[in-house]
Amino acid sequence: MATETHALASPPAGANADWTVDQDWARFTPEEHRVWDTLFARQAKLLPGRASDAYLRGLDVLKLSKPGIPDYRELNARLMDLTGWQVVAVPGLVPDDVFFDHMANRHFVAGNFIRRADQLDYLEEPDVFHDVFGHVPMLADPVFADYLAAYGRGGQRALGLDALKYLGRLYWYTVEFGLIAEPEGLRIYGAGIVSSFSESRFALDDPSPNRLGFDIARVMRTEYRIDDFQQNYFVIPSFDALLKATVETDFAPLYAALKAQNDIPVAEIVEGDDILTRGTQDYAQGKAA
Repeated sequence: MATETHALASPPAGANADWTVDQDWARFTPEEHRVWDTLFARQAKLLPGRASDAYLRGLDVLKLSKPGIPDYRELNARLMDLTGWQVVAVPGLVPDDVFFDHMANRHFVAGNFIRRADQLDYLEEPDVFHDVFGHVPMLADPVFADYLAAYGRGGQRALGLDALKYLGRLYWYTVEFGLIAEPEGLRIYGAGIVSSFSESRFALDDPSPNRLGFDIARVMRTEYRIDDFQQNYFVIPSFDALLKATVETDFAPLYAALKAQNDIPVAEIVEGDDILTRGTQDYAQGKAA
């Protein structure tokens, strides 16, 4: 999602007032398309049996396996028919109010660039692979699509309540790094995991992190790392339950209560946690191989 500080305070040259730009698909080079194909092939091989059913269905129905960076004109035609969402290109990170306004109106912003071939495993700023491969398949699921639109509306309200920190944590631990309990076992659906070759394995297989039952107040109190694997993953029972928890919560009194409590440090277990897996914390303590 957007961050609290930005390199730019107004749309850069060539961008529209809402920060969108023309994707200009024809400008992507053969090398850039090869980077997408390399990343796609690696993740597509890894994710069956790891990614949620909803994510894999979205990947299929949106036809993202077609070689090369997706052309939004084709992608959006399919996505609009499914859930009313559209992908819009932006030059980079956008201000929070712009991000939430787009999301509330079912527009998902995607960085209009792709990482270099020597950056396959880590990039600080989200690129088109993270944004489209990671996020967009979940937008084909009607329930999750409704959750993101509700989140956008909640973000607009959070800005006026000085509560962006708490809502940002909800995004981080669901949209970016969420796990779901499916009949076959735990599965990943967060974009930060499904788009990462290493974290796709770490989140499910490594003994280091805690895997905790989802609780909206607990999530909003929990700090996170932006530069390393997570040490707490929160597991939702279903996307219906996630949507219900979001739309049935009165966030104003929740924010007030959270401001009176201490934040919970990364990797910490607290009283009342629904512990599905208590992690060894070997990775957090620098003991991982």
